[in-house]
Amino acid sequence: MIPLTPPFRLATADDAPALIRFVNAAGEGLAEYLWAQMAGPGEDSLAVGLARQAQKAEEGQIIVIDEGDGAIAGLTGYAIPAHADPIPDDFSPLIRSLQELENAAPSTWYINVLAALPEHRGRGLGSGLLALSEEISRASNIQKMSLLVADTNTNARRLYERIGYSETARRSFDPGDWQTDIKEWILLIKPLDNA
Repeated sequence: MIPLTPPFRLATADDAPALIRFVNAAGEGLAEYLWAQMAGPGEDSLAVGLARQAQKAEEGQIIVIDEGDGAIAGLTGYAIPAHADPIPDDFSPLIRSLQELENAAPSTWYINVLAALPEHRGRGLGSGLLALSEEISRASNIQKMSLLVADTNTNARRLYERIGYSETARRSFDPGDWQTDIKEWILLIKPLDNA
């Protein structure tokens, strides 16, 4: 990890309420649906999400922008290895296409979550986090970036394509009983220069 300077910092467990909003927004609502599936009897889906995001924060997996009043935007990313593990036959059909696309981006730095709170959108926070992710990738000797976007999220896709991402694969998916207009997930990859 590269050194972070304000307003960037590693997330902590205390950021979990904002983090669940980021991951749910970035996943087009899929996260909350999955948390509900994971919840035990009498357990609230948001409690599941809070616990999962707090754990990821404690593991140092999430970077946030904090201008002094808490996290207002966040980025979760990681290196995808050169060789992916096979997807098990019993893997959830709901997220199989997402995992297939992630596996189709070996040796890239993968942006899993990128989002800002609604009241802070349009300020360039996402662009700042994207630039930071490229610095992290270069520092890790990874020469390509990758991310997934829903076919319905045309605004995000235009932004990514404007800054050098190109579609390399897409997969249809089975939403089961999750209510969504999404028909496909799209893998975008950006090669990095050596700057």
